Amino acid sequence: MTKSINREILKLAIPSILANITVPLVGMVDIAVAGHLAVEGSAALIGGIAVGTNLFDLLYWNFAFLRAGTGGLTAQAFGRGDYHRCTEMLIRGLIMALQISLVLIAIQWFFLKFAFLFIDCTPQVQTLAESYFKIRIWAAPATLGLMALKGWFIGMQDSLSSMVVDIVVNVVNIAGSIFLAMGIFGWSGLGFDGIASGTVLAQYSGLACALLLLHFRYRGMFNDITVHDLPVILKSTDRKAFAKMNTDLFVRSLCFIAIYIGYTVISAAYGDLMLASASIMMKLLMLFSYFTDGFAYAGEAMSGKYIGAGNREKLNATMRWVFVWSVSIALLFIGIYYVAGVPMLRVLSKDEAVIEACRQFLPWLVLMPLLGVIAFTWDGIYVGATATRYIRNTMIWSVAAFFLVWYLGKYILTSHGIATDENCIHMLLAAYFAHLLARSAYQTAIFRKAIVIP
Repeated sequence: MTKSINREILKLAIPSILANITVPLVGMVDIAVAGHLAVEGSAALIGGIAVGTNLFDLLYWNFAFLRAGTGGLTAQAFGRGDYHRCTEMLIRGLIMALQISLVLIAIQWFFLKFAFLFIDCTPQVQTLAESYFKIRIWAAPATLGLMALKGWFIGMQDSLSSMVVDIVVNVVNIAGSIFLAMGIFGWSGLGFDGIASGTVLAQYSGLACALLLLHFRYRGMFNDITVHDLPVILKSTDRKAFAKMNTDLFVRSLCFIAIYIGYTVISAAYGDLMLASASIMMKLLMLFSYFTDGFAYAGEAMSGKYIGAGNREKLNATMRWVFVWSVSIALLFIGIYYVAGVPMLRVLSKDEAVIEACRQFLPWLVLMPLLGVIAFTWDGIYVGATATRYIRNTMIWSVAAFFLVWYLGKYILTSHGIATDENCIHMLLAAYFAHLLARSAYQTAIFRKAIVIP
């Protein structure tokens, strides 16, 4: 059984990891294109991309439940062999995605006005960010639809289709942003607006790819579904359970937003150098997650399947071996961070002042895999188990840990007269790691209660 479990884990994890590797390239290319559009004023263009991208991160993170909720429930239905329920999960998720996206398009003006009450940037950067947002918002139906579709593919134990979709989105995004912004074959391009247009093109290309995969690989499952069945599907007995799950996952997303906005806002208060250092550290910290998330997705798909099938033995084996693989990746990254910390800094910045400022924070980088691996892996398993109430509670405790450590630490530093900018960023990183520790400890303590077979 061990060999089959490990074979299944790798079959699900490796495609997700390969797809995740392309994700950082998109942001790097968008920034590079913005930086080459003008000899002077490129900083404002880069700032417009950064702020515009952050607006969408804040917006779409609230709806991550479309992926997680659809994936967890689909995996359990798949485990039971209830393929009709699997189709219902996807249809319900896609309809909800369409409804939400239409609302987002309708309220875009109000969202922008509200967001810039809190975002402090120059008028030029704000104008560029608003322009970026007003173009990219039209991709909302595709973006949210892809969340539901990719969650469904994972629930169906099909990470290969999810990988293909991600790669199509990222490759088209890179090529589209370059060609639409800078032109091709004598055409001068759209300039700055071409970057956002490339993202819109990429999202709809990904949606088309996902629907084609759905048609060719799963069309037999949808043959009996007609338009007349939609009201029944939307009012089915598990509708309330689906809504409750999504509410719990929405609260979880709000907690994540509170932590990451808190991290950025706090670091920004200590000047541009400390903001840049804290931002680079976060990018390096998250590099590890692109790899361990592959095993978290495998844990989600397989735990959901074996809970649905009522197979306790394989569920336990899945949890055990997913952690073995995740911890192996963590140990590898401890070595990578230790050996290549400074070279990675130089990839992200050529400013010697920034690199020198970041050097003192590198020890935190080595700690990341130790604490992050437990939290990230449990997240996948808990989603597969649809234990969303515990996921919600985990994040509430984590937010409390983050702000408690920050404010208590800041008070201690100030009362002892050592609240230098550098020490405050050290305390901010300690607060971030406190949130990871809280997630890891809470989920480990309650997993026997939370992950049950009905």
